[in-house]
Amino acid sequence: MRVSTKWKMEEKVCLVTGANSGIGKITALELAKMGSKIILICRNKSKGLATQAEIKKMSNNPHIDILVADLSSQNSIRKLFEDFKSNYNELHILINNAGIMKPKLTLSVDGIEMTLAVNHLAPFLLSNLLLETLIANSPSRIINVNSGAHHRSGINLDDLNVEKRKYKALDRYGETKVANLMFTYALARRLKSEGYTTVTANALHPGFVRTNMIKNTYGRIIGTLFSPISRIISLPPEKGAESSVYLASSPEIEGVSGKYFVKKKESLSSKITYDTNLQEELWDLSKKMVHLNT
Repeated sequence: MRVSTKWKMEEKVCLVTGANSGIGKITALELAKMGSKIILICRNKSKGLATQAEIKKMSNNPHIDILVADLSSQNSIRKLFEDFKSNYNELHILINNAGIMKPKLTLSVDGIEMTLAVNHLAPFLLSNLLLETLIANSPSRIINVNSGAHHRSGINLDDLNVEKRKYKALDRYGETKVANLMFTYALARRLKSEGYTTVTANALHPGFVRTNMIKNTYGRIIGTLFSPISRIISLPPEKGAESSVYLASSPEIEGVSGKYFVKKKESLSSKITYDTNLQEELWDLSKKMVHLNT
């Protein structure tokens, strides 16, 4: 595998969504330690400022910024993009890390089922909005944090917004991760066909990681009861962030695109995620749902 000596992290600008806690926070911290300029995307400004201060102190890196956005809102994502353009000219690494799992059917301000809005449509929209900047600053990388939970799910493009089916949290979470993988593969294919071979798009499974998702999904009581089990069978965020950090920082994967990684190694995702016809149908449907013209 060809290895470049030009991928120097101290020269990179990295944008990390869901950077306030868990995998996103550790990913941002580790990349900050490498000297990169980090843009933290946080929903809560006060928590974001606390995370910013903590990462600055722990990494001894003053180049840590925050932008505030609610990734369930398409207007908020577009405002995030405008804020980014007003303040930055460079972006080399986009890490779409933010993810949720809602315990019951909940709609976003756009009328989109919330898990779909955050886990698939937000990365789809944000990546497309930032693509011109990433191309202009290539070599660059788009990294989507996915989940092995996608293996238990299919995808229903006739009812992507769950208007005709019974809502089941785990099934829905898996389905949105199928969609995210299909988007990753379709984006990688588009970049290659258009000649942008130095702009890559890959996805990863971080493992079963101890984050706030269980508590946020099923409530404080169940989350508390689950915690002792979780500590035994789950990974700390430091381990969960390893593949994200690897895909962002390693010169070994220069030019590698359209792949799914588990434990920093290429792996196979579910069969349905490789269906190019479904990928294209999903792409067109996603464009309509986020009102994207490109």
